[in-house]
Amino acid sequence: MKCPFCKGDNTQVVDTRESEEGDSIRRRRRCQSCNKRFTTFETVELRMPQVVKQNGMRSEFDAAKLRTSFSRALHKRPVPTELVDAAIDHVTQKIFALGEREVGSRQIGEMVMKELLKLDKVAYIRFASVYKSFQDVGDFTEAVEAVSKPLVRRVAGRNGKRTA
Repeated sequence: MKCPFCKGDNTQVVDTRESEEGDSIRRRRRCQSCNKRFTTFETVELRMPQVVKQNGMRSEFDAAKLRTSFSRALHKRPVPTELVDAAIDHVTQKIFALGEREVGSRQIGEMVMKELLKLDKVAYIRFASVYKSFQDVGDFTEAVEAVSKPLVRRVAGRNGKRTA
């Protein structure tokens, strides 16, 4: 580690402490040349995969874009911020866990849709309408029916058999 004051190469670690969260290490150093002290922090750097868009363009993964997608879909919906943050973290962890250098934007969109379906069905429909480029009312109807299916209870018919 070079000294930030004299740019000398010879520095000595005087003290090392782990952060309370355990995700970084703080080191106090002393320069052997100018005798000045300074602090460095050591943290883990995780490299997220590149996002491959529909047109083949590649860009860095941007968690802010993910948050914007959730925010637009959930605008004025009664979903607690903690649940939204947890959903964003879940999608980010899934992307990282893939272990791939590249991930398709479609794959990310599907992950977002699954999380929105758990959070709020209206937000899911909002996101799906843009994500899947709904063209007419029929597209909305299909999406609403798909969301409603798990909620349909089976009740016994007249002949004792279960019906939908």
